[in-house]
Amino acid sequence: MADSFSKKENFKKKLQKQKEKAIRREDRKNSNDKGKSLDDMIMYVDANGQLTSTPPDNSNAEAINLDNIQLGAAPIQEEDPIKSGIVTFFSDKGYGFITEDNSKENVFFHSNNCVDIIKKGNKVSFEKERSPKGFSAINIKIIR
Repeated sequence: MADSFSKKENFKKKLQKQKEKAIRREDRKNSNDKGKSLDDMIMYVDANGQLTSTPPDNSNAEAINLDNIQLGAAPIQEEDPIKSGIVTFFSDKGYGFITEDNSKENVFFHSNNCVDIIKKGNKVSFEKERSPKGFSAINIKIIR
């Protein structure tokens, strides 16, 4: 008989713990601050750029034009697709390299991509195209 009494007591304690746990869970849900809207969380930025809960002193405030504020990354300046350079190497097999004027970068080219007949030392204009092994020059023309 003692065994059945302790089983009932343990079962009652287990039920009581489950009820208390459910009550604590409900309290946490009701008093949760997560997910509040921005209107509920009023924050200010002081002169040093730190977030504070006290409003700033507007005696020496500067007017800020909101149109001048840029959000996100800086815009990428689109560069001219037509580049210029000097042919620094030209092989009898029909390939060579052009040294680009601005970046001093060597760009591979093949004679199939040349509009004019090209020799070493010619000043040329070209377009860069990405190839599997790097950049290559296409639409190569001599600049006179």
